[in-house]
Amino acid sequence: MVLIVVVDRDGYKDSYDGSVDLIDSIYYATVTLTTTGYGDITPVTPAARLVNAFIVTPLRISFLVVLVGTTLEVLANEGRRIMRDTRWRKRMKDHTIVVGYGTKGRAAVQTLISNGVKRDSIVVIDPRAQAIGDAGNDQMAAFHGDATNRTVLRRAEVMTAREVIVTTDRDDSAVLVTLAVRQLNANAHVVVAVREEDNVPLLRQSGADAVVTSSEAVGRLLGLSAVSPNLGEVMEDLLTYGEGLEVAERPVLGREVGKPPSAVPDRVVSVVRDGKVHRYYDSNVSVLAAGDKLIVVRPAKETPWAERPGADEDDE
Repeated sequence: MVLIVVVDRDGYKDSYDGSVDLIDSIYYATVTLTTTGYGDITPVTPAARLVNAFIVTPLRISFLVVLVGTTLEVLANEGRRIMRDTRWRKRMKDHTIVVGYGTKGRAAVQTLISNGVKRDSIVVIDPRAQAIGDAGNDQMAAFHGDATNRTVLRRAEVMTAREVIVTTDRDDSAVLVTLAVRQLNANAHVVVAVREEDNVPLLRQSGADAVVTSSEAVGRLLGLSAVSPNLGEVMEDLLTYGEGLEVAERPVLGREVGKPPSAVPDRVVSVVRDGKVHRYYDSNVSVLAAGDKLIVVRPAKETPWAERPGADEDDE
């Protein structure tokens, strides 16, 4: 528009000084395309008027179409988001929130799904648009934003969440997220991944129920693999779901009550009684009781305990 007026500036008249220069062209283009039209600069020659009729007017209409269209699109998208959030909030309760959908977050989600957690009960929060898109492609609800912001946590219904898994890239962010989560939900089980061992006490003071030191865990696995490649391979196998061996938790079956952990077909590592973990050789759990849970090592893809042949109501 500015170029058209500059090239044909002799066809326009400025009521102020009679001539049109570059600044006048910029001013005329602005007030014309925005349909303001003060009338202080006008086309006076037939050629300039024809240009305004057949070129400038379509430009003005296009500007209005883009302006109005963009505004309507933003309003429509926001309206759809509000309606979708409202419907989602009505049915979301006792869900799991995963903060961060990077390598650790994806692995955590895959482990949850492998252990029977439904995808529609998992909510992802991440500040990266690509991660949000990936979570959506994986058929999970996702919120774009910083989880240190309580507004984002509220949108994810953290107040009714059963569990929150924090897998941020920075330890300071993990601390802030944990504090915010604990302030909004005092009952949720909060699991946090942290890079440095020195930050573990700080995370626990912030309200984390479990803290996993990712860098130290990787370092130990590397050390085991260096000292004994076979031992490193076994440990990696235990941490990998879907093949080989896996570590799992299951309730004690009815026919196992009253027996020692060594009598259980699965390889029992620990016994959970009254919320406390006991090693399998602990004298306090020398005999299994109803309500106990077992931490076992078993073949991957094993039939869930409730679906095993012989499992009955007494077993449950």
